[in-house]
Amino acid sequence: MVTMEAVTRESAFTGIEPTMKLRIKGNSLRLRVTRPELERLMKEGRIEETVSFASDDRSRLTYSLEHTAASALPTVRFVPPSLEVRIPTAQAQKWSLGDDVGISATIDLGPKGSLDLLLEKDFACLQGSEEENRDAFPNPNGDVHR
Repeated sequence: MVTMEAVTRESAFTGIEPTMKLRIKGNSLRLRVTRPELERLMKEGRIEETVSFASDDRSRLTYSLEHTAASALPTVRFVPPSLEVRIPTAQAQKWSLGDDVGISATIDLGPKGSLDLLLEKDFACLQGSEEENRDAFPNPNGDVHR
């Protein structure tokens, strides 16, 4: 069953907990994480989300971000149904403790070209409500300080 309804900016994410955001566009991949997610990444070493497209277990995608001392550079691995992004632990620590907005990398795919990877802190929306911005990082371009 599919239900449809009009969505306003105010109602778009009502009742939905903020989660790591995934954006795929062309040969680029972007993940945005909230403050609690970045804290959990540093504490547990890995965060993940799963999106289901149908009721069966095969119709899902699990995407994750983890840090590991075994990586010297950011890497991406896709083995259906999992998409794994790994970054060096030292780079993750610098990102989590500092003012850096994100981590950017271009991954060589050989004859398939390259994949642009961007990991970002999820900043508060300047026009967003208190609820929408609850777990976001303070926006450096505005007066939103949470």
